[in-house]
Amino acid sequence: MAFLLGYAGGPDGYAPEEITFWWVAVGMAFGVTLVVILLLSSLVSMVRSIDRSVVGVRDTLRAIPENTANCALIPITADRVDAVLAEGLQHHLFLTRVLTGSGTPAGKG
Repeated sequence: MAFLLGYAGGPDGYAPEEITFWWVAVGMAFGVTLVVILLLSSLVSMVRSIDRSVVGVRDTLRAIPENTANCALIPITADRVDAVLAEGLQHHLFLTRVLTGSGTPAGKG
């Protein structure tokens, strides 16, 4: 243990403080290296997650033309629904008059 702290068995020509400083610097470099590895691993994980999300967005954007291909039919469908509604109201009016006996149907005068 004394060698690790630089008090015994160190290289000739260096003071014990210098050897201790060297081991502290090596330890700090090791700690910084670990932090860098953790941060880069986190960054790579986030980039992978973003990449997967981008693929999902791309697929959704590619599906938009298929989803909107029949948009031109919306006004035509609305007109036909209005026609069906008008016909239904005619039938309702006729049935209401017949069932209540409130008058003869139009045109049977």
